[in-house]
Amino acid sequence: MGTNPINLAFRLILEIAAYFALGYWGWTQHEGIWRFVWGIGLIVVAAIIWGTFAVPDDPSRSGKAPVPVPGVVRLVIELAFFTAGTWAFFAADRPLWGLALGILTIIHYVLSYDRIMWLLKR
Repeated sequence: MGTNPINLAFRLILEIAAYFALGYWGWTQHEGIWRFVWGIGLIVVAAIIWGTFAVPDDPSRSGKAPVPVPGVVRLVIELAFFTAGTWAFFAADRPLWGLALGILTIIHYVLSYDRIMWLLKR
């Protein structure tokens, strides 16, 4: 189920929402040029981490791992990313958006139980 195209599309939407949350938080916390630095910078840093550390041959990704990591490390990175996005919405005074992202992320990971088991075995 974790590699089902519909679930992968769902995860992509969640990723985009989490990136948006981080950028939105950075934008709302600063003034002037710092809005751009934080708003864009947080997104770039998160994207670099997300795209760099991967489990080799992960069927839910391209299979490529620029920096190979054990499955449990990848799972922690993913959970930290989505938790940060959820927190960012709450911190930016958008609790309903944060609640929605948090609940939808939990639903995604429940549907992806097979992928979680795969990651924990790697």
